[in-house]
Amino acid sequence: MTTSTATPLPLSDQEQRRQLRRAVVASTVGTTIEWYDFFLYSIVTGLVFAKLYFPNSDPLVGTLQAFAIYAVGFVARPIGAAIFGHYGDRIGRKSTLIATLLIMGLATFAVAFVPTYASIGIWGAVLLTLLRFIQGVGVGGEWGGSVLMSMEWTKTNAHRGFAASWP
Repeated sequence: MTTSTATPLPLSDQEQRRQLRRAVVASTVGTTIEWYDFFLYSIVTGLVFAKLYFPNSDPLVGTLQAFAIYAVGFVARPIGAAIFGHYGDRIGRKSTLIATLLIMGLATFAVAFVPTYASIGIWGAVLLTLLRFIQGVGVGGEWGGSVLMSMEWTKTNAHRGFAASWP
């Protein structure tokens, strides 16, 4: 059995700059979309979710309960980073970034269809918590991968921090 090892041809400076620009733009757009979803959720949490999912609670307590569900997304971020960091190293950053964007997008879309307390009782808040956890896993996996993808395309260490700071 013979094996062949193909060595990749070095990229020209112009092609390398183009690939770096594509990686930085893609990473920045993906991160912006995911954090925009987090931002929208925080606004809706303060304004709406306490009334929809905790109507029997005192208004302050209901708002704190809604923000506790919001916090679940932040708690899940390190878990997403560990999961998608592992798979990013094994199968590639691009495919894992696409997976994290899909996970975040689908979970955000599903939040719109979670029934309220009036429909299914406390299970509405439970479903919301589960979807928040999934969103947090998606954001945690996306952010680290996008920073690394931007950083890995830099040719030297001179501008590596600048490229990685965009996402």
